[in-house]
Amino acid sequence: MVVKVGVPGNGAGARPDGFPAMWACGGRRRRRLLGGVFLLLLGAVVVRRFNWSDLVPMRVWGRVLGLQAEDSQFLLEGLPFRIFGGSVHYFRVPREYWRDRLLKMKACGLNTLTTYVPWNLHEATRGKFDFTGNLDLQAFIRTAADVGLWVILRPGPYICSEWDLGGLPSWLLQDPDMQLRTNYKGFTEAVDAYFDRLMRKVVPLQYKKGGPIIAVQVENEYGSYAQDPNYMLYIKMALISRGIVEMLMTSDNKDGLTAGLVEGALATVNLQKLEPGLLVYLNTVQHKKPTMVMEYWTGWFDSWGGPHNIFDADEMVSTVEKILKTGASINLYMFHGGTNFGFMNGALHFEEYKADVTSYDYDAVLTEAGDYTSKFFKLRQLFSKIVGEPLPVPPMVSTKASYGAILMQQYVSLWEVLPSLVEPIKLEHPVSMEKLEVNDGNGQAYGYILYETVAPGGGRLYSQNHVRDRAQVFLNSLYMGYLDYTVQDLPIPNGQGYRLLRILVENCGRVNYGLNLNSQRKGLIGDILLNQTSLRNFKIYSLEMKPGFMESLRETTSWGSVPDSVEGPAFFRGTLKVQYMPQDTFLKLEGWEKGVVFVNGQNLGRYWKVGPQETLYLPKTWLHQGDNEIVIFEERLAGRIVQSMDLPFLGRTHYVD
Repeated sequence: MVVKVGVPGNGAGARPDGFPAMWACGGRRRRRLLGGVFLLLLGAVVVRRFNWSDLVPMRVWGRVLGLQAEDSQFLLEGLPFRIFGGSVHYFRVPREYWRDRLLKMKACGLNTLTTYVPWNLHEATRGKFDFTGNLDLQAFIRTAADVGLWVILRPGPYICSEWDLGGLPSWLLQDPDMQLRTNYKGFTEAVDAYFDRLMRKVVPLQYKKGGPIIAVQVENEYGSYAQDPNYMLYIKMALISRGIVEMLMTSDNKDGLTAGLVEGALATVNLQKLEPGLLVYLNTVQHKKPTMVMEYWTGWFDSWGGPHNIFDADEMVSTVEKILKTGASINLYMFHGGTNFGFMNGALHFEEYKADVTSYDYDAVLTEAGDYTSKFFKLRQLFSKIVGEPLPVPPMVSTKASYGAILMQQYVSLWEVLPSLVEPIKLEHPVSMEKLEVNDGNGQAYGYILYETVAPGGGRLYSQNHVRDRAQVFLNSLYMGYLDYTVQDLPIPNGQGYRLLRILVENCGRVNYGLNLNSQRKGLIGDILLNQTSLRNFKIYSLEMKPGFMESLRETTSWGSVPDSVEGPAFFRGTLKVQYMPQDTFLKLEGWEKGVVFVNGQNLGRYWKVGPQETLYLPKTWLHQGDNEIVIFEERLAGRIVQSMDLPFLGRTHYVD
């Protein structure tokens, strides 16, 4: 018997176990009626060949077995089940849009939501946890249940996901000996404290407790890292000891499959191209187990300076169909990508450092703004044939608005406003962001950091490859040039008198994948030389641009009219007027060079003229009727207007091979 109670709660007329009080009443007649209904439902299940792929995660009477891996198929409560999953990350989508995105997932024919959990948002400051607002993980999971989706939870602690440091909090790097993703004591103690709090949130939402979580992933792609042979066992036991009772899984690409295994967890594979024998290889790694593709990459992410990557829709659907014909289960990564709002994008650093763009459109099944693509309709057609019954009607697409040109009317130089906004820290040697004594001893996590010292003369400035990631150099307020991973020295002209050398460093995003995680400290990570002399006696300003900083900036009296010719670093302010109900829009910063955009205090993310991304997504949930404040921090060369458009421009395209 299935009784819809959502995720269990106790209200008026409910028993403690969540079932309506009417079922607690005695009476032979009721029991006969209940038995008859049960037999009818059982008969219906038999007729449907025990296919629970479309069963919605309402509360099932007598949940005991959960998801099981028996021979070559999954069983849910003892009956055959296939996972048709899709990834949506709650932290990349405004909370007001969660239900819309999940309804679209259901309408595509999928039955399971997968999501990562970002540690660096939930515990941005050590010991202070945030599960509210857009970080209300429980509400997101309950929304999935209400929509009719099961959930596979991927709690990390490392999540990769093109997210800063793979979701690990930067304060871990305050320890100079830190060994991330190992059994190093400093790391496991932090994980234990985090899991203590996180698991309290998710344990009650497991399948056997009446919730929609049918499986939990152990770490993430550890086979590609594999720095500690005992680490995966530690993570597995960290989950089990805190009450995780559902099926455990691992997730790796082909090359990392064997190194990422842990006993008692089902191995799954990640891929985009179905190489010959790949799924057979997975089945040789673990015998007589269901086959699952945990990440089928529906598109790909973009990096600054590169193209906008797209993956052919017909090829994608054809590969999905081939996977499904083998009897495998699948999860579409991503179903809906969303946005790397703020400074949260990740990066890669192999031959060269490449930071990810703000948009996480991913050329996924839904666009960055949640609109349908051809991939959606092709997949919906495919899954409807497999499910064998009509799918829900897809929700309406939200309208987009073009609010026209927005003139930047006010301006203030960073140099002018800095003394009233930030108290500098005076140190003899430069230190990285993470070691700066700010944020209650947690260091600086994101944004910019400014180092000031006296220039004792002219000559040549050498970074010694200590800039992380990109630095603008100024003599007083005169721009000298920039330093990064490739440009590591600059000429400094001779001059007399007191001259201030300013080095404004941007943390462009920490690496999220590969073996360089332990070296992701940002800012200046060592000495800078002028000629052969190490510079000393710095004033260091933390420019994380948090809400408190932006509020102080708003109230400063230093704002003035924008001059005819102006260079950054500077803040610019204008007003976006919304006459009626707000709609989603996209901001194009043509004529601007590089910086960050804030709307009503919300950090939309970075822009950069090198592309590919040309517009920033602005959800209507961050707008209101009337005047909306736009503040732009421009590093170098500013435009005068920002264009509000009803279409995104993500740059020149490149088909993923």
